[in-house]
Amino acid sequence: MMDLTAIKTQARKAAFARRKAAFDTATPGQSAHLSEVLAGYRGVALAGYMPIRTEISPLAAMAEAAAHGPVGVPVIQGEAMPLEFSRWEPDAPLRDGPFGARVPITDAFFEPEIVIVPLVAFDAKGGRLGYGGGFYDRTLERLRARRATLAIGFAFDAQEADELPLEPTDQPLDMMITESRIIEL
Repeated sequence: MMDLTAIKTQARKAAFARRKAAFDTATPGQSAHLSEVLAGYRGVALAGYMPIRTEISPLAAMAEAAAHGPVGVPVIQGEAMPLEFSRWEPDAPLRDGPFGARVPITDAFFEPEIVIVPLVAFDAKGGRLGYGGGFYDRTLERLRARRATLAIGFAFDAQEADELPLEPTDQPLDMMITESRIIEL
């Protein structure tokens, strides 16, 4: 019998392959449904992410939201630590951060009420398989302990899995948005 680490590794490998295929055939307008949802939260502090490798891009929706309120991107503080979110503006100068994600040159940290969460795989129950570092789980746990925080997963349809190997520390998503649909959880 495989241990949970091996099962997660196998699930990630399969999900990365599905994500790459979706990325390679993606068309413009991937974030239209994300923009639609965020329009209902104009002015609410939110955090997106700078897409890396084959992640679906939330940048167009983030740029629209930035015209109405604060938008940030995650800045890794260290191993096994929650993320901090630094204010981001379209076309603002960026620097290289850990793992290849770009971050603002000057940090202006704030706490978002909405977090757009990147992921490797998701399921229909709000489960999320990330990269394995636990950054978003720690971050959402900390934010949710302070105030209601909406966690919106954003991914390609192809990243959906029937079942994910989850642990009690995994923070659930409140909503899932793909290039073709909005899934209320």
